Amino acid sequence: MGGAGAGYLYLRLDGNIDSVDIDRALGTDRPEKTGNGSENILVLGSDTRSGGNGELGGGTDDGTARSDTAMIVHVHGGREAASVVSLPRDTLVDRPECTDTEGGTHPAATGVMLNSAYSTGGAACAVKTVESITGLRMDHYLEIDFAGFRKLVDELGGVEITTTEDIEDPESHLDLKAGTHRLDGEQALGLVRTRHGVGDGSDLGRIRLQQAFLKALVRQAEETGVLTGPKKLYDLAETATKAVTTDSGLGSVNSLMSFLNGLKGISPARMRMVTMPVRYDPAAPGRVLLDEDRARLVRDALRNDEPIPEAAGGGAGAEGTGDAPGTSRTGAPPTGIDRPHPRFGGKAPVLADWYVGSGSRLSHPAAATRRPPGI
Repeated sequence: MGGAGAGYLYLRLDGNIDSVDIDRALGTDRPEKTGNGSENILVLGSDTRSGGNGELGGGTDDGTARSDTAMIVHVHGGREAASVVSLPRDTLVDRPECTDTEGGTHPAATGVMLNSAYSTGGAACAVKTVESITGLRMDHYLEIDFAGFRKLVDELGGVEITTTEDIEDPESHLDLKAGTHRLDGEQALGLVRTRHGVGDGSDLGRIRLQQAFLKALVRQAEETGVLTGPKKLYDLAETATKAVTTDSGLGSVNSLMSFLNGLKGISPARMRMVTMPVRYDPAAPGRVLLDEDRARLVRDALRNDEPIPEAAGGGAGAEGTGDAPGTSRTGAPPTGIDRPHPRFGGKAPVLADWYVGSGSRLSHPAAATRRPPGI
């Protein structure tokens, strides 16, 4: 391709990217950069119903959005491994005063759900809140909505998974019979959004499903060689640049592709999936609080760019505790380190063994609580 053609493609892709300057809104009162070569990226899945998202997410477009999913992707120095820390959206936190990208100031609030930070002050407030509760600096921010997620999965040709029993959840438009399936984008969206079709119906069961699906997605990209062929790479880049919103530091084709290119050496086997340790709030059924002692182990490990210790798990539902998968004798939710299931692997990883099959549910009374759709 000639220089003019390459220049056109560059400008086309560069024009696709939607970025926001959150650094100015965040100000200088932030955790220090570590200087050890690692990076933290806050990845948010937005539940906005605007545009083409309404038909996918259900509900009505009220002009607001929440962070339906929140993960800290910690890329270790050397770019050979990554730790992914899921932050339960139902965690009650103290949200600091924050400024949005339009200059509006939002007062601090106590005991509010983590996902409300985004609806209050957008990306800047979400980053500010995560930095406040973790003490970790977020070097970058990346957001994807329903429609963007669907398009990315479709561009990869779908993702193959296996479930051991039927999963049915009308609220997320999901109806899967037991067996192996190649999910298209809309089915995959239903899978990662379902709460009522798996486990105890809470966000905690959904998180482990999302983590397993993410590994399957990375494996799919690796096996199809999507990053090696120019045509495949351009098609993926065209879709990806339209699907995501980033901070200004990743807001150009050069910076975004350079960052993604540095992640090519991280295989699924080198991705550690972790849920930030939490405990049920006895005063608020269906809500959780940070388990500070074990959460500190996660924070310290990321700050020092070290492996997250096994002691950060140690909760109910961990392998070897004697509890059935996804259950607890004590009422604590399954948190901490998510170990691979014996049948999780291969081209069609088993995603649902943790959530269905035993008929068990968490023993906390909140397990019986069903929240209205979208809450």
